[in-house]
Amino acid sequence: MPPRISARRLFLLIATFSALTLLLAHNGSLPWARLRPPAQRPPTDDDPTAAARPERAESADAPAQYAAEKRERAESADAPAQYAAEKRERAESGDSGRPAGRPWFMRGGTEFPEKHRGPLRLFPDQADGDRVVEQLMYVPEDYQGYDTPEKTILAYNGLGAWGEKSGSASFHGCPVSRCSLTDDRSKAVNADAILYKDHFIHPGVPRPMSQVWIIYFLECPYHTQSLKFADVINWTATYRRDSDIVAPYERWTYYDSQVRQKDQNKDFTVNKTKKVAWFVSNCGARNGRLAYARELAKYIPVDIYGTCGPHKCPRTDKKCFEILEKEYKFYLAFENSNCRDYITEKFYVNGLGQNVLPIVMGGRPEDYQRSAPEGSYIHVDEFAGPEELAAYLHRLDKDDALYNSYFRWKGTGEFVNTYFWCRLCALLHAPAPPTPRRYDDVNDWWRGPGVCTPKSWRAAEVV
Repeated sequence: MPPRISARRLFLLIATFSALTLLLAHNGSLPWARLRPPAQRPPTDDDPTAAARPERAESADAPAQYAAEKRERAESADAPAQYAAEKRERAESGDSGRPAGRPWFMRGGTEFPEKHRGPLRLFPDQADGDRVVEQLMYVPEDYQGYDTPEKTILAYNGLGAWGEKSGSASFHGCPVSRCSLTDDRSKAVNADAILYKDHFIHPGVPRPMSQVWIIYFLECPYHTQSLKFADVINWTATYRRDSDIVAPYERWTYYDSQVRQKDQNKDFTVNKTKKVAWFVSNCGARNGRLAYARELAKYIPVDIYGTCGPHKCPRTDKKCFEILEKEYKFYLAFENSNCRDYITEKFYVNGLGQNVLPIVMGGRPEDYQRSAPEGSYIHVDEFAGPEELAAYLHRLDKDDALYNSYFRWKGTGEFVNTYFWCRLCALLHAPAPPTPRRYDDVNDWWRGPGVCTPKSWRAAEVV
């Protein structure tokens, strides 16, 4: 007769095993045990208050609430461990559904991805939109955690440009974390991917068929390199929504896609006695924004701070934004170029990050419609010219209810960390297509007809 285990001894065994599991999770020795936000996009800006803003990380990740959100996400290190426990409970109860709640990349998020089954929606040829959420919630069906071979990513321009270190630390806490970074160019032949930041340099070595070459551009086509080797890039990583890995300056996400407006218990006109403000130091932008602002000033007061105007506010003085928020009703969130999807912190931080109504110039009207909170801005191309725009601003200045309606987006969502490194790692582990993706001419895609215009989008004079 086989030996029997007493109930007391069985209880002690289970308790010992549980204690060891919790200890390993606490020390970060188990998958999902730690969550460190990967670096996000650094601010690139020509306004005189750039140094006064909180430093931002790689992709994007925001307005005034950004720093607090980032700290909160960094402190939520137990979220992955909680996910594992919930998954075990569902398995034991026969419930295979995902836990209810917000996704893991949002504040207080508890919903973590299951292994993916079904058609992929990761790349531009597989789905419309920016696919950021799909990439953040993707785990390959055959992914086995630490038993999965690690992918090596060579940062060819050096890791200093990314603010990262060699090794796998950048991927800790990612749903798919089996990746590591290196800047050792001698590994160019064996790396799974070569990542170029803003500048492409041919490695000059034989290229394996399965190796992926990725170009990351922070700025718009007017301020980026034209590649001499046009047919070597496999993936693009830019702010453009049709990039393989979309790396936006910010990414707005609604809590509920059906709720995009809500009543506000605040009057945003209180004590605001001034009309329009603009922080700017680059007076030679290609899109004629300075000329537009000066023409606008003929019909409504426009206070220009910085090199291009008479008003001054030192770059290091945090009171610049306090003045903007307390005294002005409108802010010119004008980009330095009019290019598709080109929407930077001039809008997200200087505009939406303050209690002021942004007037935008840069991306197309439809680009702002897709990327910004609904009803949160005014696009210059909605009007025939500065005089017509000024007439509408005067109307808003006299109608408090109409002005306040532009702030009803607040509280309906948040700007999320888009975790560039997590998404890159997940895509490298995704099934490769029979024929590797490759841009026949990445220059044509990046700077071809219809991408940018030297004038307004209304003028339809495209170069």
